[in-house]
Amino acid sequence: MRKLINLTTFADLGLAETLLRAIDDEGYRTPTPIQSGAIPRLLAGDDVLGIAQTGTGKTASFVLPILHLIAESDKRRLARTAQALILAPTRELASQIAEEIKRYTRHRRVAVAIVVGGAKPGPQVRALSRGVDIIVATPGRLLDHMSSRAVDLSETRFAVLDEADQMLDLGFIPAIRTIMAALPKQRQTVLMSATMPKEIRRLAARFQTNPVEVAVAPVARPIEEIAQSVVAVGSASKRDVLSQILAAKDVTRAIVFTRTKHGADKVKRHLDGAGLPAAAIHGNKSQAQRQRALDAFRSGASPILVATDIAARGIHVDDVSHVINFELPEVAEVYVHRIGRTARAGHTGVAISLCDPAERKLLRAIERLTGKAIAPEAVDAAAADERSSRTAADADEHHTPRRRHSAPSPRGEGGRGAPRPKKPRYRGKSPSPQKGRASHGSGRTAA
Repeated sequence: MRKLINLTTFADLGLAETLLRAIDDEGYRTPTPIQSGAIPRLLAGDDVLGIAQTGTGKTASFVLPILHLIAESDKRRLARTAQALILAPTRELASQIAEEIKRYTRHRRVAVAIVVGGAKPGPQVRALSRGVDIIVATPGRLLDHMSSRAVDLSETRFAVLDEADQMLDLGFIPAIRTIMAALPKQRQTVLMSATMPKEIRRLAARFQTNPVEVAVAPVARPIEEIAQSVVAVGSASKRDVLSQILAAKDVTRAIVFTRTKHGADKVKRHLDGAGLPAAAIHGNKSQAQRQRALDAFRSGASPILVATDIAARGIHVDDVSHVINFELPEVAEVYVHRIGRTARAGHTGVAISLCDPAERKLLRAIERLTGKAIAPEAVDAAAADERSSRTAADADEHHTPRRRHSAPSPRGEGGRGAPRPKKPRYRGKSPSPQKGRASHGSGRTAA
């Protein structure tokens, strides 16, 4: 690997004057390690393989040199083409990247098209038809436009695969192969990933030419500014414990992660009922609904955001004080990405995980990955258990119909006016009350 020079100011990087003014407007003075490592290599024409966690400034590390090179070329836009393509795994991340491009181009106009699912294709087709400088896209919707010949990638000189490991997890690799095959062979390719499994290195070998590797942190290690702790709590008491944690004064803005879409909606309803305004974001929400939830979270109208892992890397808000793992993720690496939503832009942060007995194996896997035992934190779980039991009892008393001088209907739904069968449905020993019940959890789909 070639030796990288550590540059201490943005002026040292050799960026265009309009970009330096925009960077100064944002209040940034010193490039982060991933920026000082990647930007000079990209300006020199190299391919870059970047290993960096979220919150390290990696988006600017490829956006700024692309903007610089586009400004230098002053190439005329051709219909349906783009000079640069940035692929992201989620709609939220694509929107965040486009927003960052907008901030850095306030002193020079650049045409950007956001091409994502969950939004009407018509406006995207019209934007592409005029030709743009940069396309920021999710793989699926971009493939749709390629199939309909709404976009032509033959003139694209820069390609970025952001969060490549998440794209691998979400099964986008076949789509990415198709997209990359449509690009010119003579191009610059950037591959960014928070972790570096063997599959990502194989991708780099296939799509890049002699890439410079820029690794700024140990793979899959949470940043040190995050205070991590775990609360041992029964599954039935999690929602009440969550309310206790979020009601604390030091919680100014929090993201709560659940494992399923149904679970995210359920937690949101509970928090709303507890007087803690929350918004929910997951794969079943439309693009407009997801954007409204993010806008409410950023503005403080909903200081709590309940999210599934599909949105984990697409939420870039600098002042998130707490991340709560309502349920531990099935894959240990996802834990690192989740808690990376806090302690951004030089701030400190808190990550608290609620762990029930069935999740202890997941906790041990996380500790093995990070190489660090997560400190236990005590909460009044007994009070939460009592509240949970009392709530369940109150609900049973309120909803269960009372019957006098009659046996329960064997169908389990013998409400008022229901006919009683002439013969009992069950003979001999009564069945266990657990048998025959439909599992309410069986219909849940992982986000």
